[in-house]
Amino acid sequence: MKLFTKGLLLIAVPSLVELTLLGVVFDTQQQAAQAAVWVANSKQILYQSAALVDPLLRQAARVRTGMVAGDPAFIDRHTVWVDLGDRLTKLETLVADAPQQVERVHAMQRAIDSYRLQSVAIAQALRAGDRLEPFVALEQGALPQQIGQFREQLAQFDAEASRLDNARGAALARRRARQQAALIAAVLGSMLIWAGTAIVFARSIGRRFEVLTGNAERLGRGRSLAAPLSGNDEIAALDAVLHQTDARLQSAEVEQRELKTRLEARARELAGVNEELRQETQDNEMFIYSVSHDLRSPLVNLQGFSKELQVSCDELDSLVAEAKLTDAERRRLTQILDGDVRESLQYLRTAVTRAAAIIEALLRISRAGRLEYQWQRVNVGRVVSRVVATLQTSIEQRGVMLTVRELPPVWGDPGAVEQIFVNLIGNALNYLDPARHGRIEVGALEPEPAVEADHATGNGIGNGTGSADGITAVRMRTYYVRDNGLGIPAAYMSKVFRAFQRLHGDIASGEGIGLALVRRSVERHGGRVWVESAEGAGSTFFVVLPEQPARR
Repeated sequence: MKLFTKGLLLIAVPSLVELTLLGVVFDTQQQAAQAAVWVANSKQILYQSAALVDPLLRQAARVRTGMVAGDPAFIDRHTVWVDLGDRLTKLETLVADAPQQVERVHAMQRAIDSYRLQSVAIAQALRAGDRLEPFVALEQGALPQQIGQFREQLAQFDAEASRLDNARGAALARRRARQQAALIAAVLGSMLIWAGTAIVFARSIGRRFEVLTGNAERLGRGRSLAAPLSGNDEIAALDAVLHQTDARLQSAEVEQRELKTRLEARARELAGVNEELRQETQDNEMFIYSVSHDLRSPLVNLQGFSKELQVSCDELDSLVAEAKLTDAERRRLTQILDGDVRESLQYLRTAVTRAAAIIEALLRISRAGRLEYQWQRVNVGRVVSRVVATLQTSIEQRGVMLTVRELPPVWGDPGAVEQIFVNLIGNALNYLDPARHGRIEVGALEPEPAVEADHATGNGIGNGTGSADGITAVRMRTYYVRDNGLGIPAAYMSKVFRAFQRLHGDIASGEGIGLALVRRSVERHGGRVWVESAEGAGSTFFVVLPEQPARR
């Protein structure tokens, strides 16, 4: 039998018995509630009937006072009759299920109506000044006949209402006793039923669950499992799965040991490759530094000799002017000196200046890779304020509207962070569209979730050379520099961060290494940089930097 079927049987039988007990409890509860309603109705009837006599007697006293005083104003009290009528109507509603009591209410209503007519007749006689001989007895204090009839009917009504109240109270007590007994029986029956169900469950299913739980615990601790359970229910199926899992885990452990051996070998190979790459990077930087440094001396010599040649050309010009030469000879020498020689010298000096600028750019790139960072918390807002103050003259000359948003701090090298924003804001200024008013905005996006950062970035771990010794989770911050300048064509987007790549060379001067330096510095911080741009609409450069030092 399947476990689902067993469970249904174990639940269905006790549930049917409990539903029967609950039906008995609900029935007794409903009967008790109905009895309570009847008792409350009886109490309300007695209360209403008790409140009828006093207003009627007070009205009789006022009639007698009006007869003695001869003033009908004591008798004209219409509210009394309205109140008595309302009370009798309500009383009639309360006893609607007892025809005899309804008849008594009608009799009381007739007595009151008769007495009201008599009061009206007395008031009319007083107004007309007629004699009150028919009502002498009332004037002397006798109780009106109608009130006597009313009280007689009211007494019979109260007697019947009291009898019904006592009977209903006794019925309510009996039904509450039955309700309590039914509730106790239901509770005890439910406890016994579920106790029996628990015993059956423990004997038929509980022991099998214990074996299954024990096997699961042994599997978790890597111990051998007990014998498989018999049967075809779900517990036996789960136990079979546990045994299959145990066999697969043993096979997986063998494979894991083999993979671990191979992984350790690959890790050693990777460490060697990383060390070779690091060494090659250092060698490249040293090569660039050495070549740039060694090229400076011949360039300086070329600059000096070009100046000497320029001075010599000036002296030759003087000698030609002073010499007694024919016009043809003078023109020929002047053409050679002012044309070919000076033009060649100009080309030579321009090439030397260009080569010197390239060498200086190479040195800056080399220094950016070799510079030892001083890791600390950097106030980016203060850094950008210094950059803006440095570029204030260019900003005012170009009439640029520069907006700086709130900039949270980062973890990095203050000088490198300042150079990042110097290059980005400087680029935004240089490549603004002259045809429209320039706008530049510097801000930060919402913080990004923690990302995995390689220790090799030197993110607060060392001096920037780093080592591939682990990975940590680092919380990052994204900053942006947005402008409405010339923009970058789509074909040029892949080259924008390469060294010596210049766009719009006729707009701004430079060697094209600013963005390459930005990328180098950002990557050494463990971050990244990218650009979003549309030609003719402007560009937005994004820089991601760590908000805190990396931790293992």
